[in-house]
Amino acid sequence: MSSGGGSYPIWGRNGRELFYFVPPGTVMAVPVQLRPRFRAESPRPVFAGKYFGSGQLGARTYDVSPDGQRFLMIKQAVSGEQMSETPPRIIVVQNWTEELKRLTPR
Repeated sequence: MSSGGGSYPIWGRNGRELFYFVPPGTVMAVPVQLRPRFRAESPRPVFAGKYFGSGQLGARTYDVSPDGQRFLMIKQAVSGEQMSETPPRIIVVQNWTEELKRLTPR
C-alpha cells in the first residue's frame, strides 16, 4: 500500500478504499480492488493538517463518514506557530435528553 509507511488504517464503508494516517497529519487514500484478485492503486493524499494521530493519543484518532467524503478528527490547538502538546479534552454526555427534560419546564 505504502512505500513510506503509515498507521491506523480504516476501510471505507464501500470496501473499495483504504485510508491511513501519515505523520505529522496527512490522511492518505488507496483505491483497492478485491476481486477477482486483490489490487491496490497508488496512494494519494486526501488532506493534511495539524491533527492528533499516529499514536499520539494511543489509538486511532479519526474516522470516515459512510460516503467517504468527510472525516472526524481531533485538531491540535495552535498557539502562534507551535502546536499544543496537550491533547484536548473531550467530554461525552450520555442521556443528555433526560437532563434536558429535567431542566426545561413542561
